[in-house]
Amino acid sequence: MAHEGVMRNQKLDFIVVMPVYNEAEVIDRVTREWLQVLERVEADDWRLRIYNDGSRDDTGAILDAISHERLEVIHAPNQGHGPTLIAAYRRAVTESDWVFQSDSDGEIAADTFPEFWRQREEGDLWVGHRQNRGGPLSRRFISAVLRWMNRVLYGPGISDVNCPCRLFRSQAFAKVVEAIPEKTFAPNVLISGMACTGKMRVRELPVSYTPRQTGEVSIRKGRLAKAALLSTWQTLKFRLSPAMRTLRQP
Repeated sequence: MAHEGVMRNQKLDFIVVMPVYNEAEVIDRVTREWLQVLERVEADDWRLRIYNDGSRDDTGAILDAISHERLEVIHAPNQGHGPTLIAAYRRAVTESDWVFQSDSDGEIAADTFPEFWRQREEGDLWVGHRQNRGGPLSRRFISAVLRWMNRVLYGPGISDVNCPCRLFRSQAFAKVVEAIPEKTFAPNVLISGMACTGKMRVRELPVSYTPRQTGEVSIRKGRLAKAALLSTWQTLKFRLSPAMRTLRQP
């Protein structure tokens, strides 16, 4: 159920973007928790914008049944997490001053957001650093590879380069999200990389992490090597691309 959109000439304070795929077991709880937290934040206007990435279970129907004036649900054919995230970012940076991204599995609680929002003016990009992270070996392996690639190609500065808990200033990153190819597997890594080149103020906040108990893990053992190779190649390719050189110019 898509609610009234943002007026063309009026920017929101922030938009929380949340890709979702086959999370029928938790999406009602996660969405309601986010709405409750956001309603207490000191901001004039905001949206929680959830992108249903072609879920095959009841995720879409559950989301449509949750009525809220500041909840916007967008249904689309399955593209994958990365392309869905890029589409969400590209729209959000034109409609709000700040963009926050969260996953929909509840592994990082909604009540982490207020501290990010409170400290926002001290940085251009705030990234969560997941504490005591467990979870599937596949995810941890991918994260380790991407963290190493980010440090080698872009520089140090962010511990958890692919963390799905980040707040960034639209003005600072609008050109970046536009330049990232729409089929990128892990766009948050490229955003982290650009921030580490020295053009933006980067800050980290520790966030509690609770491994998922339900839902569907998108990267399974059979796809692990392919995902690692793809993300590594895309990270390298973007670092050497003409777009990257243009973004680094004053």
